[in-house]
Amino acid sequence: MDSSSDEEEGRTFIQVISEKYNPENFPYGHGVGVVILPSPPGSPSKERLFLPSILVLNDCGIRKAGEKSDIAALCAHVVELDLSHNQLNNWAEICTIVSNIPHLDFLNLSMNPLSGVELEPSMGEIFSRVRQLVLINTQVSWETVHTLTQHTPELEELFLCLNGYQNVSESQASCPSLRLLQISDNQLQDWADVRKFGLMYPCLNTLVLANNNIEAVGDTQENLQRLFPNLRSINLNNSGLRNWEDIERLNYFPKLEEIKAKGTPLLEPYTNQERHSLLLARLPSVSVLNGGQVTKDDREDAERFFIRYYQDSPEQELPARYHILVSRYGHLAPLADVDLSPRCTVVDVRWGDRVEAVSLHLEQTVGDLKKKLRALLKLPDNRIRLFHINREMCSVLGPEELKCGSRALHSYSIRDGDEILIVPKDKNRSNSSHI
Repeated sequence: MDSSSDEEEGRTFIQVISEKYNPENFPYGHGVGVVILPSPPGSPSKERLFLPSILVLNDCGIRKAGEKSDIAALCAHVVELDLSHNQLNNWAEICTIVSNIPHLDFLNLSMNPLSGVELEPSMGEIFSRVRQLVLINTQVSWETVHTLTQHTPELEELFLCLNGYQNVSESQASCPSLRLLQISDNQLQDWADVRKFGLMYPCLNTLVLANNNIEAVGDTQENLQRLFPNLRSINLNNSGLRNWEDIERLNYFPKLEEIKAKGTPLLEPYTNQERHSLLLARLPSVSVLNGGQVTKDDREDAERFFIRYYQDSPEQELPARYHILVSRYGHLAPLADVDLSPRCTVVDVRWGDRVEAVSLHLEQTVGDLKKKLRALLKLPDNRIRLFHINREMCSVLGPEELKCGSRALHSYSIRDGDEILIVPKDKNRSNSSHI
């Protein structure tokens, strides 16, 4: 068969394995966990194959399975299989592959065109050993998702991102083994759809809803406690939340300890410090916020910030959390307004018979001052020395030369009214006579 015909029909799983794991591709020998097996009939390798327990066959043009007996012979030890970015568009072919890998634990079918094709319920048990299932950007239907979850009693992690879901179809049977659901980058908006995850996956502890336009956490405390009794982490990054009440309802999840809520319309008007503090102060049980561990000091700083932020607001506008925190810390005095702008002083700069009053930024260096004076007084480049004269102590200390170009002016204790003396450099003799 020529290569163009082979491309049109698609390659088989067995063909790709035989080519990729040919000994010619392992010039330095096989690695740890690699099993050496006889090659199947018709394989490019006539002797043996080097097959690892984790097979990565992404973007290989696979459309069909190949011979069942060959898959069973080659993949008895395989535990993880990545088939993403292939051309698999038939569940029967996928089932042929999976059914002949008896110890398969992880399966990635992302970016395969599975839109409009359904998995027959009778084939669902083939996936019963899978613990992690990745179906990102497959456009797989909810009906097929439910068939899979109903027949995978050990499934712990399910990835359904980028599938264009606008709503959630509820399953008639739950999947109590599922711990993590990642369904980011879809088109979900209504909290009523999120509520269904609690019914279908009652032991869920991580829910990733990032990049869905969820507009509100529309549930009562009783419902959230009943539907999500084990949820410990929720990701609402880039959601549509617009009200602080929705953030406060997250406290109703009885075991929630990690929250991500960046990029929401609610937080847009605030500075970074305000976002962090106003969020954290409203979430007393959270130990990880937006990916950062919350320390005892972080929480106290945020709660004190919260009190000061709202304490001048009208009584009717005060959040309920404000009164709780005031009972703990009391009413707080405003923070002192500390001026951190660079310190300035005015000195007399003497250049021969000429004297100019010049304002200095004391955070600047000696080198900065020389540049400024050369420009201001039209002095010759690199041919001057500077001396600081302390008006109050000059009779005791004498002039001090400003030698080090990188040293900050404030380290010389320059005060208002002091004098900066400019002396021209002399190549041939000491300049002490100028002082």
